[in-house]
Amino acid sequence: MSNSTVQCPALVVTAPSSGSGKTTVVAALARHFHLQGKKVRVFKTGPDFIDPRFLEFASQQPVYQLDFWMCGEKHCKALIAEAAKEADLILIEGVMGMFDGHCSSADIAARLGIPVLAVIDAGAMAQTFGALAYGLANYRDDIEMFGVVANRVGSVHHAQMLQESLPENLAFCGWLPKESGITLPERHLGLVQADELEDLDQRLDRAAELIGEFGKVTLPPPMAFDDVSADKVTSHLAGKTIAIARDRAFSFIYRANIDLLQAMGADVQFFSPISGDCLPDCDALYLPGGYPELSTGALAENQTLIAQIKQHVEQGKPCLAECGGMLYLNRSLTMLDGTTAILSDVLDADSAMQPKLAALGMVEAAFSYNNDTCNNSHTLRGHTFHYSTTQSNEQVLTQPVSQRGRKTDPVWFKNNLIASYIHWYFPSNPKLVADIFSGKVSEQ
Repeated sequence: MSNSTVQCPALVVTAPSSGSGKTTVVAALARHFHLQGKKVRVFKTGPDFIDPRFLEFASQQPVYQLDFWMCGEKHCKALIAEAAKEADLILIEGVMGMFDGHCSSADIAARLGIPVLAVIDAGAMAQTFGALAYGLANYRDDIEMFGVVANRVGSVHHAQMLQESLPENLAFCGWLPKESGITLPERHLGLVQADELEDLDQRLDRAAELIGEFGKVTLPPPMAFDDVSADKVTSHLAGKTIAIARDRAFSFIYRANIDLLQAMGADVQFFSPISGDCLPDCDALYLPGGYPELSTGALAENQTLIAQIKQHVEQGKPCLAECGGMLYLNRSLTMLDGTTAILSDVLDADSAMQPKLAALGMVEAAFSYNNDTCNNSHTLRGHTFHYSTTQSNEQVLTQPVSQRGRKTDPVWFKNNLIASYIHWYFPSNPKLVADIFSGKVSEQ
């Protein structure tokens, strides 16, 4: 680690629970300071795909995920240090409640030394606001509380009561009113995707206007971050073209994954299955997750692409399919209303949507692969979050385990096609990822 440091103001924005309005407040702050000419870099704690897109719209800058287990602590610190070199403000949106999870918002704040801005939904409370804020600030002694923002406030008088309830040493950083015009709609996997909202810019500008009118959030003092350099990667994928599906059905893509593929020399070509695109001329194929269940008609209609993908797999070319990408390759998908959509039939597998969450959590899997110098087992980490189940007759490649050591849905294998419910985080093992896209992974 370098002894040099970089400086930038930073805040971790957290809350007592999910649904408190963290994303709205972070987006409002990002757009507010962006409109003032500041460069705001935003990060999201945990393996989230949907919130980062809203935050990218708000800040007009790329957003990356932070998780010490899935991503690695050094990798996270390198991402922060790189952002600090160019930003006027770093905002890190927390995950769930402030102290929830193996890598909680509080853990991020403590290990990086960043002060916390707490968002509390005050819509159904008054003086209890102060008790909640006091508990968040004092539950752990390694956290520095910058201040508190009240969300969904009913009136100026209501805001005054909330402010008066706070201990003197906790700063009241303003409030946002109950206004549906800035609320971001949700669906079963979280928020509706940013690209689906035609009025998103107006919502964000309105949120920025409100945080400017009722908020009292100023830039915190600059803080020093160790200038941690990212691990160097070699050009394992030089000369290879990787085709990546990207549209509203295949949108769950870690930006760090694309960065890594390109850093290893890959030529990345994006295409849209639901828009009728053909498969680009490629050496390998990457089908990330998303919402294919909402676009089964358009996906099934693109028979040219399905035929090309079948040929790609039959020829033994590498393919990685994650969650929704795997559902697309399966034979069928049965909806909650009992109707069944016939999809690609690349894999001998059938899936069915479930009325409640089928699996959630961090996972890792050990892979065996062969190349010129080794025959060994290596692990790759990621996250699973899905509302469907799958019955597959394909070969099981490896049995993933959760962060808690429990077995999860398997990883299936056909020729050089690897399919699972896991959204892999490529930087957790760059060399293994290169071997996957080079077709060097073998069956157990």
